[in-house]
Amino acid sequence: MVNTRVILIGVGGATCAGKTTLAKHLCKILPNSVIVHQDDFAPSMESVPVHPVYNMQDWDNPESAVDWPRFRQFLENVKQDGRIPPDHIRNDPYNEQKKFPVDEECSAKWKSHFEEVERRAREDHGVEIVWTLVDGFLLYWDQESMDQLDIRIFLRVQQDTLKERRRERDNYIVDGSTWPPDPPLYWERIAWPGYVAAHKDMFENGDVESGRPTGDRTRGMVVLENEKMSTTEVVDRCCKEIAALLRALLQQGDSYHEA
Repeated sequence: MVNTRVILIGVGGATCAGKTTLAKHLCKILPNSVIVHQDDFAPSMESVPVHPVYNMQDWDNPESAVDWPRFRQFLENVKQDGRIPPDHIRNDPYNEQKKFPVDEECSAKWKSHFEEVERRAREDHGVEIVWTLVDGFLLYWDQESMDQLDIRIFLRVQQDTLKERRRERDNYIVDGSTWPPDPPLYWERIAWPGYVAAHKDMFENGDVESGRPTGDRTRGMVVLENEKMSTTEVVDRCCKEIAALLRALLQQGDSYHEA
């Protein structure tokens, strides 16, 4: 009898930090893998609250930017069998992204590695591995959602770089509707302050740009200074972490059966 083990890999970070790009690269490398985008759980455009001071819709308030009950339940369901419901609406295919290629030798090496490890897991341990990559700009704000994740990766990028990337981004699809470019000063007044508010507890002195990771939320988290690394280096580091986790899980399984 083969048992299914679903492993959830969280890829978090600010808007435009490279989360979805990384998740897509890992999805191509990991056999039997799918991606869950937190953006798919944004509220409808008409239900997004208006900022009380700046009189514009606030898409970055951590309490209201995600439909948290629906997102938690979705992760819990995916954790059971690794399947995405066929009626789930994904916005990502409609959003254009820049290309950040990974060295083919690196991709091929890790793809071969995971294919072999999964073959041995199935034949020697009776375990079918299913990978679910979860990307989101508020992935580590809600504890219940975090608890579902087996691996937590965080991409840290400096504010000036994020601001420039966001400025270059064209229209964005959310909840099936086109969200136009940011209104004037949206980044300075809402997007960046919202990111800081949601993540300041993860870094010393609340310094989200250069503070050392601290606190319970970052324990065991892989924090990568994304703009200081090539895409190949980021993917390689993440694959090393994933391989180490899988090795530990299979060893735990052996210990359990021996007991």
